[in-house]
Amino acid sequence: MTSANAPLPVTVIGGYLGSGKTTLVNHLLRHADGVRLAILVNEFGELAIDEDLIEAEGDDIISIAGGCVCCSFGSDLTAALMDMAKLVPRPDHILIESSGVAIPGAIVASLGLMSGFSADGIVVLADCETVQAHARDEYMGDTITRQLADADIIVLNKADLVDGADFARTREWLAADYGQARVVRASHGIVPPETVLESFLGRSHSAGPHHEAANLDMHTLRPKGPVDVGALAKALAEDQAGIIRAKGFARSLSGEKTLIQVVGRRWTISATSEDHADGIVCLGFKGALHHHQLQDLLAGLTGAN
Repeated sequence: MTSANAPLPVTVIGGYLGSGKTTLVNHLLRHADGVRLAILVNEFGELAIDEDLIEAEGDDIISIAGGCVCCSFGSDLTAALMDMAKLVPRPDHILIESSGVAIPGAIVASLGLMSGFSADGIVVLADCETVQAHARDEYMGDTITRQLADADIIVLNKADLVDGADFARTREWLAADYGQARVVRASHGIVPPETVLESFLGRSHSAGPHHEAANLDMHTLRPKGPVDVGALAKALAEDQAGIIRAKGFARSLSGEKTLIQVVGRRWTISATSEDHADGIVCLGFKGALHHHQLQDLLAGLTGAN
């Protein structure tokens, strides 16, 4: 859970109409595992929360099982975010489901003007069956390509609708044109929550067919002394390590406690007063996360073994 003084992490979920954003949101709500999620959407009618998840409905907020909420922000996203931060109990993570024609990067840019919030990343859903054709479309193509270019993580959804060769071609196209993003395969919007939301990272989960945790691999780096945190974060974001996400704490060379966060190829470091043991949890998929390489990387920056 986030402390009362820590910035609230905010993830923007984007993607064109029909890509599966709402299906993903419902999946995250069903597998919140005690994490209090706050969902912000332009209008309630645009987000079809599964009826069995809804506990109560008001004019502005829908209360959802497990302590989650959904709020409509209309044209005033800033006010809605401030209202979410005042809720008791406080949310652990805020998701903004952008409209199908919105550019997610513009939403994240607005977060930089507000205190008390931190951008956790941009997750863009793409329909594996149609995204390449739509990206070339005269009318919708510009929007789709700009959304993909903003992504830290691309959820390549509806993979069950194409054969292996078509999926591989689409993934190669994304890697060539949108290589800044990590690609996560999905069907029916089902992904391990920790691949798209940092609030789940490092938590223990029970593997199951709906959670797909069995496909994940984690490795915790434990620095034994001060480390060049900028160099470490940058290296973790490089493709060779096989990391989708990483989060944790380390002491900088000046002795300052530092929070390290990696999502896709983007990384941030920030000084923190939170009292956490040193350790960075690294998440990837089985067979792609290189444990020995990660340890060698840490050893090269700290002298630790």
